[in-house]
Amino acid sequence: METESKRLAALAASQTLAMAQKSRELKSKGVDVINLSVGEPDFHTPDHVKEAAKKAIDDNFSFYTPVSGFDDLTKAIVNKLKRDNNLDYNQKQIVVSCGAKQSITNVFLSVLNPGDEVLIPTPYWVSYPEAIKLAESKPVYLRTTIEDDFKITAEELSKAISRRTRMFVFSSPSNPAGTVYSKAELKAIAEVLAKNPQILILSDEIYEYINFSGKHESIAQFPEVKNQTIIVNGVSKGYAMTGWRIGYIAAPEWIAKACDKLQGQYTSGACSIAQKASVAAINGSLEYPEMMCKAFLRRRDLVYDGLSKIKGLKLNKPEGAFYMFTNISAFLDKKIDGLEIKNANDLSLYLLEKAHVATVGGEGFGHPDCLRISFAASDEMLVKAIERITKALEYLM
Repeated sequence: METESKRLAALAASQTLAMAQKSRELKSKGVDVINLSVGEPDFHTPDHVKEAAKKAIDDNFSFYTPVSGFDDLTKAIVNKLKRDNNLDYNQKQIVVSCGAKQSITNVFLSVLNPGDEVLIPTPYWVSYPEAIKLAESKPVYLRTTIEDDFKITAEELSKAISRRTRMFVFSSPSNPAGTVYSKAELKAIAEVLAKNPQILILSDEIYEYINFSGKHESIAQFPEVKNQTIIVNGVSKGYAMTGWRIGYIAAPEWIAKACDKLQGQYTSGACSIAQKASVAAINGSLEYPEMMCKAFLRRRDLVYDGLSKIKGLKLNKPEGAFYMFTNISAFLDKKIDGLEIKNANDLSLYLLEKAHVATVGGEGFGHPDCLRISFAASDEMLVKAIERITKALEYLM
């Protein structure tokens, strides 16, 4: 009897991964697809990081690793948090995992109970609600709009808190909207949560180094909520190391111990070679992340200028990450060439088939009236993609 578990049946498939797969399938048939659905830098891992990995192989780092990570890696993370964020942690508060996605899931499974509620501003990264459901808890969405730059206010957060609220989850800079919360905005949110010490804060800071607004601000800087806060970060976005699969948390020691206990039973420690490469990345200079950030800023402006000329699209200007999250309401409820466009997923499919540009519909991010367009591609490809999108959308109007 081929029946998946109820736990699995309750989960939605990742829409970002699904669109990437459709794009690959078309490409394999010889179609010239420009893939703007990807959630990773299009840069290569820095050479000094690759050299560290080669050395680790030659030095025979081929055995099981400690569950929470090699000592030199957890030490590097502690030093990085002090160097870049002026935050004091010790190595017992760090847990290294197989990517930030595992880090996040570890936290949910370690501290949430059935019936707990988790507050999430929309739009959100597609995996937050599904991982919360795995923990048999309930995601509660705080709706934002493009007019508000996809941000919630401290007042809105306060009104959403119930007796079942156990956690608040957010990212800054964010995927998919590129939203960056200022220090003042984070301070106001921290003041609300400090009055509710039973509520934990998961602060996803994986896009820390791709920030166009200036200095990255972490909510963990506010002493009144530091003991409620779990920082999630990793090397994937800032060092172009998505395939190396190294993420980590910095958290109160009891949460770190819980995550270590859980991870010890279902994956154990992360890859030895990837960890040694990550030591070199984190201990190195920020020259490479800064170079990527400058390139993404130039591309953001290129894409923003191009898309802003398309009648009907609503845009905000992202302050971080490498995505445009554009409102496409003007293009809904239309029929074209036998295709009925009811939501952003339909429009995304239309753009793939008509313009051969892969994007991601906003339904999986909590906004079926929006479209995520990644600008993690070359300037040449972005210019060509904007031309194709413009023609396809003008055909609809």
